[in-house]
Amino acid sequence: MENEILACVKEKNIKYLESGQISKVVFPKKRKEAHEQSIIHLITRFFIVSQSPKGEIRYLVQKRGKNKTMYPEYFTDSSSGHVIWKRNLDLEKIKKDAMRELEEEFGIPSRALLSIKFYELRDEKDNKEREISYIFFGLVDYNITLRPNPDELDIKGSRFYEKAELKNILDNEKSIDHSKEIWKKIIVTDFSSLFENESVPKSSHHNNTALFIGRFQPLHHGHIYVLKNILKLYKTVKIGIGSSQLSNTFNDPFSNIERREFITAALKKRQVPTEKYNIYDIPDIFNAKRWVDHVVSIVGEFDAIFSNSNWIRELFQNKGFTVEKKNAIFKKKFNSSNIRRLIIKNNKSWKQLVPKEIIELMEKFDGINRLKSLNAAGNL
Repeated sequence: MENEILACVKEKNIKYLESGQISKVVFPKKRKEAHEQSIIHLITRFFIVSQSPKGEIRYLVQKRGKNKTMYPEYFTDSSSGHVIWKRNLDLEKIKKDAMRELEEEFGIPSRALLSIKFYELRDEKDNKEREISYIFFGLVDYNITLRPNPDELDIKGSRFYEKAELKNILDNEKSIDHSKEIWKKIIVTDFSSLFENESVPKSSHHNNTALFIGRFQPLHHGHIYVLKNILKLYKTVKIGIGSSQLSNTFNDPFSNIERREFITAALKKRQVPTEKYNIYDIPDIFNAKRWVDHVVSIVGEFDAIFSNSNWIRELFQNKGFTVEKKNAIFKKKFNSSNIRRLIIKNNKSWKQLVPKEIIELMEKFDGINRLKSLNAAGNL
């Protein structure tokens, strides 16, 4: 356990987690070192509920074991644990960490989850450490068999509780504050709204307009593939330039104006009429709960969204929007991060991944030299 490699983050980069740019800002550190050096790291918190055929709601609460170093015999969430560092870490991989912890602590396998929903990010601070928690809600069958792990939990106290019992625990027993706050929200929330979409989007539900959001740093053939497929299915496309306020960094070397030129040039080359698309700047606001509403306030109505980002897909699904299937062409090579790395390594194979007209614009903007100069920190 001490050699477990945690996903850690610097304080100045926490805000980027709120915009889903997880893999770009996390770094690996051994668990022991992270705790000894008080390094901020990512964790998951899972809150599990069940509903009987008669509508009775129960809440799965964990009581920590008495041999735990931190908060022994405190009541807390259903399960929690560290996010393990992985390359290209994203929300889907973090969700799998949450499910792994649930199985390790309560013996509930991922296949037993009827529903799972990302709720929010929380910056948790106390006098012992600082963690960024990814909070998930989960629904399981009312008759699920629990197998509490005696090495982790207090067996007797870790079980399903009815609402009155949970309220009594939160009011009178030792509970971890961060989890107590979430449980208090859950028990006063209408059960159906916990797993149903928050709202129905204002759209006509026809194949008129789709939304596609990308950072286009730079635009590549994968983006073109998606846009061409969208226009086969929808009459028009709204193209959002994500993180539009960022430029002149290794991860975001090109400005919003330069990226607009990329998109316009690529679509003009392919004879896409200008009335078929509109381009919008979408700056980050570093607030996951408000981000979808922020996007809609900029682009207006649309019928569906296309994205290969698990973060974007989850946030829009939670708001009730139609999210189209992922496009398979987005493999490792059709990835702007990969293209930037190839450029830094002077590997000319990147030119096969980017349309010729975009390469010409990159040269016009002196973007290749700019990117290399921005690599001073060593972003390989």
